[in-house]
Amino acid sequence: MGAGRLPLFCFFVALILAFVFTRINVRLIRARIGWFRNVNIGEMHIHHVVFGVVLTLLSGVAGLLVSAISQTWYAVTAGAFGIGAALILDEFALILHLRDVYWEEEGRTSVDAVFIAIAITGLLLLGLRPLGWERSDGTPQGTWLTIGLIVVNLVLAVVTLLKGKIWTGLAGLFIPLLLIPGALRLARPGSPWAHWFLAPSARHPRPRQMARAQRREERWRRPVIKAKIAFQEFVSGRHDLPSTRRRARW
Repeated sequence: MGAGRLPLFCFFVALILAFVFTRINVRLIRARIGWFRNVNIGEMHIHHVVFGVVLTLLSGVAGLLVSAISQTWYAVTAGAFGIGAALILDEFALILHLRDVYWEEEGRTSVDAVFIAIAITGLLLLGLRPLGWERSDGTPQGTWLTIGLIVVNLVLAVVTLLKGKIWTGLAGLFIPLLLIPGALRLARPGSPWAHWFLAPSARHPRPRQMARAQRREERWRRPVIKAKIAFQEFVSGRHDLPSTRRRARW
C-alpha cells in the first residue's frame, strides 16, 4: 500500500472498529449488563451521533491543517474522522426519520449505511475509481471521451438505483459493466421506477411487468434479504424486539 493511501486505510480501519465497538456497547446497554449505561445530562439523553458530529468536525478541520505538514498526523486525523463517521452512520436512521428508531425495523437502515460506507472505502483502497474515471491523455479528444464515459456511467448508475438495485448501482460506480444489466433489467416492485412506470397508479401502467417483478422479488430477492437481515442481526442485534429498558442505548 502506497503512502498516499495511508490516511484512507486509517479511516477504513477506524470506521470498522468504531462501528463494532459501538454496537457491542449499545447491546450491553440494552441488556443492562455491568456499568454500561446511556449518556444523559439531566433528563436529556445524548445520542452518540452528537459525539460523531463533533469528532468529525474537529478531525476534518485538523486534517486540513496538518495534511501538508505531516503524513503521520494526517493519518491520525483520518482515523479520528473514521470514528466520527461510524458514530454518525450508526444513527443514520435517526437522522433519516427524525425520530429514534434504533431498535425498530427502520433502524436497519443505519447498518446498511455503515456497510455501504465500508464497501465503498474498501473499493477505493483497492485502487478503483468511481464512474470509471481515468485521466485523459491530455488531448481534447481524450478529455471529451473521458467526460462522455463519466456521464454515461452516471446515467446508468442513477437508473439502476431508481430501479431499487442499491448494491448493484453502488458497485457499478466502480465496475461500470455491472450497470448495463442493472439499468436494463426489470425494476424491483417497490422502487421509484416501478412506481412511476409499472404500478397501477402510473400514467401508463404495465401490469404484466409489475407481476413479473413481484414474482422475481418473491423467488429471488426474499431469500437474499433474509440472509442479509440475519447477518445484520448477528453483527448489530435484533431490530424488531422491544428493549428491556426504554431507549436503552448510549
